[in-house]
Amino acid sequence: MRTLPMTKIGHLEISRLMIGTNTFFGHSHFSAARSYWLRRYFTLDRIIEVMCACVEEGMNATISGDLDTMAEAIRKVKDLTGVKVHWMATPGGQNLAELKEGIRHSAEVGADFCMPHVSYTDNHLLIAEKRIVHAEEIIEYTRALAMGTGWSTHLPHTIVVSDAAGYDADTYVQPFNSIGFLCNVETDWVGSIIRNAKKPVTCIKPLGAGRIMPPTALQFVYHNIKPSDTVVIGLLSPEEVEEDVKIVRQILTGSEEEVELQETRSKAGLRK
Repeated sequence: MRTLPMTKIGHLEISRLMIGTNTFFGHSHFSAARSYWLRRYFTLDRIIEVMCACVEEGMNATISGDLDTMAEAIRKVKDLTGVKVHWMATPGGQNLAELKEGIRHSAEVGADFCMPHVSYTDNHLLIAEKRIVHAEEIIEYTRALAMGTGWSTHLPHTIVVSDAAGYDADTYVQPFNSIGFLCNVETDWVGSIIRNAKKPVTCIKPLGAGRIMPPTALQFVYHNIKPSDTVVIGLLSPEEVEEDVKIVRQILTGSEEEVELQETRSKAGLRK
């Protein structure tokens, strides 16, 4: 197995490239047709195939709100590779009772971290009051179940509020990409907030849900975050895993591995 640069989140060593799961569960953020296709295409076996390829390339962590399917995939990947993929679960909920049930179930199925999903966090963020509703109770409950914690958000304000309030968070989950897709404010603002966050930030949507090419996308994100932050990327196949990890190694380690350019007839005149 190959290796990737690591960071530390809570008590765990986490690869600086993590396995995204929106592709696995049909959340394309692109179109209903693409989402339907993803849900049809990604059987459990195909999820496991991609995750095994990720593990072979040094990725050791994932983030997912689909609890039962991901728990089964993680178990089978460990059986096949010997590697336990660290798991950040993001249960949602319209209220505290629903969220607590998701947190309890996350612990039951083996999550290492549990962060309330944006569907709870951003609906309960009170910016003017500089607090998140029930934050202390949520964190205490999560810690009591032996999981790391933090906040999954689409609002950079969450990071500022949480840091100022001194909430006991291990990481923040925040979209960040060069076109500002789902970033809420301008990218220079988001980058500054991530770099100045007191805790590592787990950066999601680096490719803008397929709107940005990987070399452009990954260069931008890694060059605008802290060395302690990590990036999450959704992948469709083992071939994409190999290609995108090569790009990340070039960025983070100066590797000279060559990434093959895509070929089309219109590019024939570019060859010497």
